Amino acid sequence: MSELVTAAPAIAVIIPSYKVTRHILGVIAGIGPEVGRIYVVDDCCPDRSGEHVKAHCRDPRVVVLQHAENQGVGGAVMTGYQAAIADGMQILVKVDGDGQMDARLIPAFVAPIANGEADYTKGNRFFDLEQIRQMPAMRLFGNAVLSLMTKLSSGYWDLFDPTNGFTAIHANAARHIPFAKVSRRYFFETDMLFRLNTIHAVVADVPMDASYGDEVSNLKISKIVTEFLLKHARNFGKRLFYNYYLRNMSLASIELPLGLVMLVGGSVYGISHWIDSARAGIATPPGTVMLSALPVLMGMQLILAFLAYDIAAVPRRPVHLRAALKAPHA
Repeated sequence: MSELVTAAPAIAVIIPSYKVTRHILGVIAGIGPEVGRIYVVDDCCPDRSGEHVKAHCRDPRVVVLQHAENQGVGGAVMTGYQAAIADGMQILVKVDGDGQMDARLIPAFVAPIANGEADYTKGNRFFDLEQIRQMPAMRLFGNAVLSLMTKLSSGYWDLFDPTNGFTAIHANAARHIPFAKVSRRYFFETDMLFRLNTIHAVVADVPMDASYGDEVSNLKISKIVTEFLLKHARNFGKRLFYNYYLRNMSLASIELPLGLVMLVGGSVYGISHWIDSARAGIATPPGTVMLSALPVLMGMQLILAFLAYDIAAVPRRPVHLRAALKAPHA
């Protein structure tokens, strides 16, 4: 605990503020003394939450930043990151302003980073199976689907609950993130994982519980399903290109395209001959069946081999430690 207190001035909390006027003062009040600075980013809030904090909050750690135009949660967090880095903060924690997140957990999010075990930590509300019963069924199902999609697009196969907004990151890792390219809206948390994988950052889940009170969610599932699918597909393609062809080549770089060609080719060959045989009213010759089944089976094996390699390639060495070692020579 003494190490955490010593490092307290280097810890910053970023709170995106949009339609959370009823909760934000309570969130700030719950942040412990281990935090040195609190950045409230008023994302052009119609309730003028930034002014509300200025008028009613007397915590000397609080700095209010205001956007002239709404930029979404991602834009607000990026603004907070940049301000915190400019002020010399070392560990940047993002907490929502709606009161769903227990600020007493901040030390738990900071500890893996401070101990050199991770570059980025994020909450996982699915760790305690007894506690997830309070989660709405639709959120439970949606998070399960999004988690699978995120594993594919980000490459972090050991993580769950990708849309969890309770996060922390080391400043040395955050400096490598292209702030201008990070998704600004509800895809922000997932896009951050993709960006972190491209710099080989180590990401760790932190078990937490979630509370659902009278906060108002601005997320409409029906409006973001297609957007999320397209962005996941885009990030998956980019990650494969960056990690397996642009910056590195391995056996997995051959396994995936060869497996896909064999799987698709064998399937098309088999289906086309099956249709021809059905139209002619004759049985498909055994040789034709084998010529179709063999590449399909081999293709599936190659794809599974690629997935096994990809799962084993999850980053394990924190990048902020490498950055720290290079700093004296800069």
